[in-house]
Amino acid sequence: MYNSEQIENFWDQLEETLEQLLDSQNANHFDADVLLEHYRSILQSIDRNLTFHFEREEGEGPVEMVFGCDGYPESIHSVLSLVSAAPELKGIAFRAFNERCNPVPACVNLGDEQCEISEFWCSLRLIEGKLQLSVYMADLPDILEIDPRVEAVMILLDALIGEYELMTRIWSLDWYELPVDPLDFGLMPLASLREAFDQLKDSVQPVGITLH
Repeated sequence: MYNSEQIENFWDQLEETLEQLLDSQNANHFDADVLLEHYRSILQSIDRNLTFHFEREEGEGPVEMVFGCDGYPESIHSVLSLVSAAPELKGIAFRAFNERCNPVPACVNLGDEQCEISEFWCSLRLIEGKLQLSVYMADLPDILEIDPRVEAVMILLDALIGEYELMTRIWSLDWYELPVDPLDFGLMPLASLREAFDQLKDSVQPVGITLH
C-alpha cells in the first residue's frame, strides 16, 4: 500500500524535472524517454496499475498529463489521490482519467494499424441491475491482447463514455465474433454506444469492471 510520501516524491521529482520535460516537447510528443521511464518507475511504486499520457488541444494552452489505471477499478483511488495532490505548475495541467471526446474519433491509429470505429458493433444490456457490454469484431483473435484492434476499442470506449464511467458503470465487457448481419442479432454500431449508455447508466450503481 502506498503512502503520502511516495506521492509527494513523485510530484517533487516532476517539479524538479519539468523544465527538462517541456524543453523536449516535439509536436504532441516528448523526446525524453529516460525521464518518462523515471516517472513510470515512481508511479509503479505507488500503484503498479498507474499509467499516464500527454494530451494537448490544438492551439495554445498547457499540455495535460492524464493519469489512469489501465482499467483496474481497484486502483481508482490511487489515481484520485495522486491527482488531488498535484501542485500548480506553469505549462502543464494534470487530470484524472480519459474523458469523453467531442467529436468521437472516426479512427484510431496504432502504429501501422488504422482502426475505423465503423468496424465495430456492440450490444449494451441491463441484466439484473448490471450493465453488460459486448463488443463484436471480425476475425476475433483467440488471444485478445495480441490484436491492436482491442486496444483501439478501449481507446474508443474512453472517448465514447469516459474511462471512469467505463470502469464504474459497466459490470462486464465481453468480446465476440461479428455476425454476418449485425442488425439481425440486435446489435448497434459502436458509434451509437454513448446514447444507449446515457439512457441506462443512472439505472445502475457504480461497480467494478470485469473483462472476459
